[in-house]
Amino acid sequence: MKLIAVNGSPRKNGNTAVLLRNAMRGAEENGAETELIHLYDLNFKGCISCFACKRKGNQCNGVCAVKDGLREVLEKIINCDALLLGSPIYFSNVTGEMRSFLERLFFPNLSYDEGKLSVCPSSINSAFLYTMNVPEEQMKQINYEALFKQNQFLLQVLNGSSEILLSHDTYQFDDYSKYDASKFHEPHKAKVKEEQFPADCRNAFELGLRLTK
Repeated sequence: MKLIAVNGSPRKNGNTAVLLRNAMRGAEENGAETELIHLYDLNFKGCISCFACKRKGNQCNGVCAVKDGLREVLEKIINCDALLLGSPIYFSNVTGEMRSFLERLFFPNLSYDEGKLSVCPSSINSAFLYTMNVPEEQMKQINYEALFKQNQFLLQVLNGSSEILLSHDTYQFDDYSKYDASKFHEPHKAKVKEEQFPADCRNAFELGLRLTK
């Protein structure tokens, strides 16, 4: 059993990465081999609309034809058993790096033939972890749910089941006194970090267990 985790945050030790690592520990508890990939370490772009993956007789097999820093990662994903994605929310969406990655992952596996959703050669279960500065109530007002459901729907092109895990009201700065951020109450943020974030980490661990059982 092989699990690939993809960090769409520029921070290698931020909230998103911490949740991913906890999920990976859950997978490892089941004996899975895991690997964490940081998208911000790679040199790549989004889909360039070359349509190589849609040509008759193409040999892409679910992997984008463009040979750049993302190619090896996409090959690993197509050959893994479980995929774990993580991104902070930037302006009501995933990061730009994660969005570009998703284009490159989804499009080669999406079928353009009538009555067929996917050309993915394997079945890959997945989960998407989202971290966000806003509290849960504000998330509902902005309707982030549409984004989460959309990505969950698109992950069907990998022919597996998909889960969502949310972490709200995250602690954003090491020292709030150094930043112009008066709309955020640091004692409240600290309380959430102390009480809620450990629960989010436990949920991530259990997610890793489920993803690789």
